[in-house]
Amino acid sequence: MTQGTSPSLTYRDAGVDIDAGDALVDRIKPLAARTMRPGVMAGIGGFGALFEVPKHLREPVLVSGTDGVGTKLRLAFEWQRHDTVGIDLVAMSVNDILVQGAEPLYFLDYFACGKLSVETAAQVVGGVARGCELAGCALIGGETAEMPGMYPDGEYDLAGFAVGAVEKSAIIDGKSIQVGDVVLGLASSGAHSNGYSLVRKILQHAGARPEQDLGGRPLGDVVMEPTRIYVKSVLAGLAAHGRAIKGLAHITGGGLLENVPRILGAGLCAHLHRDAWQWPALFQWLQAQGGVADHEMARVFNCGIGMVLVVDAAQADAITATLQAQGETVYTLGAIEPQADGGAQTLVD
Repeated sequence: MTQGTSPSLTYRDAGVDIDAGDALVDRIKPLAARTMRPGVMAGIGGFGALFEVPKHLREPVLVSGTDGVGTKLRLAFEWQRHDTVGIDLVAMSVNDILVQGAEPLYFLDYFACGKLSVETAAQVVGGVARGCELAGCALIGGETAEMPGMYPDGEYDLAGFAVGAVEKSAIIDGKSIQVGDVVLGLASSGAHSNGYSLVRKILQHAGARPEQDLGGRPLGDVVMEPTRIYVKSVLAGLAAHGRAIKGLAHITGGGLLENVPRILGAGLCAHLHRDAWQWPALFQWLQAQGGVADHEMARVFNCGIGMVLVVDAAQADAITATLQAQGETVYTLGAIEPQADGGAQTLVD
């Protein structure tokens, strides 16, 4: 280089490795291929992914949702567990659109980091692909953003976007829920992806280690258990029982206390009985180690119930049997009662 000549800089010099990005795409393509389903017209590789709305729907309504994994990612970084957070990412969005009766059609993911590790990113996206398989939707696109200086080494952020469809006449909106309807609960797989700021605080307070035992399993496995995806079982229930399933609530942030009232009309209360199900070992441990009050537990965590259904009392047993046949653990939590002050609430006692 002659004196006074500026150096020839590259994108790699600035911290972005295009070759690593290309290598990741090559790793992703076979994973995405496993998720393909009817309707996909063009997937990963183009500027935009194409999907044809299912022809069997006469008046299709598109339902979309987006979410992340929250501070559960901090534990993924600290414990080097990257293979299941992608399942969490899919679950949070597809379970959300499911509650309106929508069948998830396709999913997009966003992965952002400071410096791209192809191996870590491939583990994460492998989880996304597995989540899409469990939900029956196609992984047809996404974005990998390598942004030097934006994230510490070894850390990343995730966002997911799901699009589904439902027949307009079959949208579940909770408007038919009435006094006397039965409230069913589907078991969660753990804390799912909510309340992890408190989980992490309790772990720190207890001096807990991921390898220590909790109910016969390593604590790290229990804490990082991916969010259960309810799509196939609930869709089977809707196909078999139709409008007898009047309302669905995904129990995420806000727990049982704040999510169930979102589907109730004014003047209705979901009265749940605390002895209708046993809190899994994780929640018992969190409460004991953190000294967390029952009310706080019920408005932060799912406490073992990941999805709530409000159903016609006359068909509650049949709906329970259908969901059990699909592999769900089903609890009869309580019933819908009048709410004296004209509002809508959940009561757990």
